[in-house]
Amino acid sequence: MSVLKTDSLPIRSSDDVVLARQAVRKWSTELGFSLVDQTKIVTAASELARNALDYGGGGTVRLEALQSELRKGLRLTFEDQGPGIPDVEKALSDGFTTGRGMGMGLGGARRLVNEFEIDSRIGEGTRVTITRWK
Repeated sequence: MSVLKTDSLPIRSSDDVVLARQAVRKWSTELGFSLVDQTKIVTAASELARNALDYGGGGTVRLEALQSELRKGLRLTFEDQGPGIPDVEKALSDGFTTGRGMGMGLGGARRLVNEFEIDSRIGEGTRVTITRWK
């Protein structure tokens, strides 16, 4: 697998969440994703960017356009230096909320993508990597 191009964007404000969504839409369109697949990756990106801002105090998203032998993909890595998630499995469960959302974030994002990986350390932050393949 090779990386065709990469970029990184800050997530420091609600405007940055919008810019991240727009970038993901643009990249997924350029990679030839169907409208359904575009919507899935953009929705997942929006949830994760919002989480990085609201719970992680801000962070970054790295976008990577991927090419394997048979397909193209889009990998997004969201990182923050926030407080971390005490119970990742609980946070991934349907209906989990800290009271500020609908409880759709992490579990919903995981269902919208082909690959999902999360690493969260208390006091250090959280990294979520998602990939959607065409």
